[in-house]
Amino acid sequence: MKRIITSALISVVCLCSAYAQQPYFATEELPDLVQCLPAPPKKGSPEFRYDVQRYRWGKAQRKDPERAAMARRDAIWSLDTTLVVLGEPFGIKVSMDDTPAIYEVLTRGITTIENIRFKPKAHYFRIRPFAYFKEPSIFPQDDEWLATEGSYPSGHTIRAWACALLMAEINPACAEAVFARAWASGESRVISGCHWQSDVDASRPAASIGYARLQASAAFRAQMALAQEEFRRLASPDQGGREHFVKISDVIPDVILEIRYYSTHNFVGRRIDGYLAPTAMLTRQAADSLKVVSDELKARGYRLKIYDAYRPQCAVDHFVRWAADVPDTLMKRCFYPDVDKSRLFELEFIMEKSGHTRGSTVDLTLFDMAAGKDLDMGGPFDWFGEESHPDYTGITPEQFANRMILRDAMLRHGFKPLDSEWWHFTLKNEPFPDTYFNFPVY
Repeated sequence: MKRIITSALISVVCLCSAYAQQPYFATEELPDLVQCLPAPPKKGSPEFRYDVQRYRWGKAQRKDPERAAMARRDAIWSLDTTLVVLGEPFGIKVSMDDTPAIYEVLTRGITTIENIRFKPKAHYFRIRPFAYFKEPSIFPQDDEWLATEGSYPSGHTIRAWACALLMAEINPACAEAVFARAWASGESRVISGCHWQSDVDASRPAASIGYARLQASAAFRAQMALAQEEFRRLASPDQGGREHFVKISDVIPDVILEIRYYSTHNFVGRRIDGYLAPTAMLTRQAADSLKVVSDELKARGYRLKIYDAYRPQCAVDHFVRWAADVPDTLMKRCFYPDVDKSRLFELEFIMEKSGHTRGSTVDLTLFDMAAGKDLDMGGPFDWFGEESHPDYTGITPEQFANRMILRDAMLRHGFKPLDSEWWHFTLKNEPFPDTYFNFPVY
């Protein structure tokens, strides 16, 4: 009976999907995944035991409010939502009105590729993890109808991976970032309890098989060319520019990264928009100069620890929205206990533009290799107050001397300081003094 219900549901979804966006190929023209992919793991097999282990991992991840919120967002079955989720790493906002060629090739392409899931879902009709364990998923209100559809493979993961494949073809520079986000979207399905890990693992090659079939469509190839041209026309300096940047860890392999805005340990208390990975990026010129600083200080027993470097404009916009929300004082005790949040703009702790967004500014401290800990700088990173001024005299002579070790080395090798933050330095001859970039940190 369940198979009949599922087949009927599949037919309805097929019709709705086709009505919304005409696919480049009919479902029956797509490769049969039952013939392409292995069957899902059998109960009792090592692969199934791994599925169970990953289900438990997913349940533990739900305790992280931020990750749980991402899983809920990734579960929304809407093409427009998928385009919004992956649109940030893609580089430009995708919409029917503003990017018609890109919108058409993405929506038609995704619709075509995701239809490849129907045959294996109906053939295997695999029980979903939450139903197997008789536990609620992260979306208990949907559990009843989700249980009527097979679990293998994951349609959500196919959709996200298909979107990433298409976006990377339109804008190759976004490939790393957009695939990282699509990978996280697949993990969201495990976290939700709606899919086994093996469902998700099978879905990425499934999407790639559909994407390969798509290349045989003359209509798709013509539309893709229009989309690529539209992207080249619309991409402006603040949306592109990745080719001018490098990861600091690629230039300084032993650098220590503590990217606060990727974490929740920052003055907002949440991960900041635009930080897709705990990575630090700089323009090539700034990174090369920082390498010289690192070499000098390493000879003296210190390693560089980076808190932040390139910061996309969307992250700055996040700070502005947070500052305007005066009642939100979650992290006040840790970062600005003596400052009235309503005065953050007036006191210039928060501004609508940041030198970080130009790509040649870095926030950092020093790690003492002999002591195995950070040098004591007399105040924490991102403290809102005069204690953060490099020349503040209310600290010990040793703390002040430590600040000067960092400051003097940075100044010797082409950086200039900021008079209100001991950790903040900008390359004097920055290559993009008037450009504010907006691609994500990945």
